[in-house]
Amino acid sequence: MFYGKSLVNFYKYKRKVLQNVFPIIKRYNATCHPPKILFFGTDNFSLPSLQALHRNSSSNLGVVTSFKSPANCVRSYAEREKLPLQRWPIDPSQCSDYDLGVVVSFGHLIPGHIIEAFPRGMINVHASLLPRWRGAAPIIYAIMKGDASTGVSIMKIEPHHFDIGAVLAQREVPIKPDVYMPELHASLALLGADLLVDTVNNLSDRLNTAKHQDKAAASYAPKITNKITEIVWSELSACEIHARHRALFGYRNVTTSFLDKQVQLLELRLPEKQLPLQEPGHFSFQRKRKSLLIGCSQDSQIEVLQLRVEGRKPMSAQDFNNGFLKQSKFLHFSHNKQSAC
Repeated sequence: MFYGKSLVNFYKYKRKVLQNVFPIIKRYNATCHPPKILFFGTDNFSLPSLQALHRNSSSNLGVVTSFKSPANCVRSYAEREKLPLQRWPIDPSQCSDYDLGVVVSFGHLIPGHIIEAFPRGMINVHASLLPRWRGAAPIIYAIMKGDASTGVSIMKIEPHHFDIGAVLAQREVPIKPDVYMPELHASLALLGADLLVDTVNNLSDRLNTAKHQDKAAASYAPKITNKITEIVWSELSACEIHARHRALFGYRNVTTSFLDKQVQLLELRLPEKQLPLQEPGHFSFQRKRKSLLIGCSQDSQIEVLQLRVEGRKPMSAQDFNNGFLKQSKFLHFSHNKQSAC
């Protein structure tokens, strides 16, 4: 009886030890033996992730990218570091040496037969807290819509659709009230690279605990079109216009129209104090502030410090006043005319 009781206790102890040891062994194996990865990317959001994966496991990495642009930083890095490089599109046979596909800002829908060619599937780094801001421009929409926070998500790639797969990992960061898109873009690229390496090094755990997205909570950030850049002064408040300017900064300029010419607004600011109110779209030159003060919706105002009139070089608000306003009694920006500056 004593022997039998001791045996039972032994097996309980053994089971308890193994329950604690197995996760450690699993994490160790995941960390020490990362999967062979084929990386898909094209731009400066992709590059930090590629560099991080290269530092993490330089011998188990290949790259797929587009050869269309000579300024492709992913291609340049792969060539400089002598990483195996393939030109998109590829076929499944070119994936046979790899366990996992990793996609970061690639810009192409991955077909099902490519996804299925990887034993461990494909994952993607997306610059939002999915399911919020599925689509091509999540950083722009997060700033433009006044979100207080955003982040990065690592998700499984599913065929036929963008950004619908189960989420393996997420990290959240606050959005500063005055942030411009390039700054947030750069910080999320680094955050995504760090989270990607952590996910790859713990891939089995992350895949086992992946959570499906809530379709009902999904919002969308479609590709930016000219319509997004157009200012309708009677519909947008000064804060909304300023947010749109910061969201598009470095990519597009917000636009309006003056005397049947398109005008790009290059430098904007919100007045720190209330200035004389004007009707939406109407403006005046503020000599002391060297700015154009423009009326917006909700009895708000915004200042323009630099702009570009169609066919002209960028100019200050003062130069605009001297060159255009003194010759015209028409002090009103109207709905945008579709034209290139």
